[in-house]
Amino acid sequence: MRALSSPGNTSVLASVLTSLLAAVLLPVGGAAHAASTENYQMIPAGSIDSVLSAGRGLNNLPVKINAFYLRTLPVTTAEFFAFTKAHPEWEKANIPSIFADESYLSQIPDTGPEASQADTPVTQVSWFAAQAYCESEGGRLPSWYEWEYVAAADETHADARKDPKWRAKILSWYSQPGSSNPTKVGGATNYYGISNMHGLIWEWVDDFNALLVSADSRNQGDPDQLQYCGAGAISLQDRDNFAILMRVALLSAMNGANTTRQLGFRCAKNLPQEKP
Repeated sequence: MRALSSPGNTSVLASVLTSLLAAVLLPVGGAAHAASTENYQMIPAGSIDSVLSAGRGLNNLPVKINAFYLRTLPVTTAEFFAFTKAHPEWEKANIPSIFADESYLSQIPDTGPEASQADTPVTQVSWFAAQAYCESEGGRLPSWYEWEYVAAADETHADARKDPKWRAKILSWYSQPGSSNPTKVGGATNYYGISNMHGLIWEWVDDFNALLVSADSRNQGDPDQLQYCGAGAISLQDRDNFAILMRVALLSAMNGANTTRQLGFRCAKNLPQEKP
């Protein structure tokens, strides 16, 4: 359970500090901004047979997903740089080491992104910074299940994961070395109208540090395991879906301050509460 010691403990501090910082850093007029869904697409409610069991036992019942909004594109380098100018606490020269490692935004010049960078997805950004950006838009990072639900779609089907051609296409990207910088955001959209769920970058999710994977399926539903690892303790269910499981492996190995050249994010928003 080595993975628990750092991310698990970090999660408590992350939750408290991010909430405090969000209250301080939310822009003036944030309430009006929060209501905007420009650049977002409404994702209808549904369910997904997740690759993760989350301690739900051998039957692995489908996970219900409430309707929500999701950014159609990952956050770009230009957008995130503008955020740091509006909130200098998140500039690389000012951010405390508890919120980001030394590689944070190292690809962006101090004067701003080069023209060729502006429309590329921002990477080398920590979970703390990603969450703060989303909260400045009145949003949040999507949960793992929300991300997985949308990422299961191809251009014409809500769930294309059983299509061998679709899997092969995604795996062709995952098999490429991650040494090059990402290209520009955009391109074809999936069934939900969302672009770049695959083939461009890896993405932070809100509950990344709950993705503690047990390699032994006999541990599923073990209450002692759940008590020790937390409610997010999981076992892999669909070992054939290698591309998605690679995402689980990456995220479960991270802590909130980590950054990588291929890891960026997009934001989600809850639907407005209906009045009684």
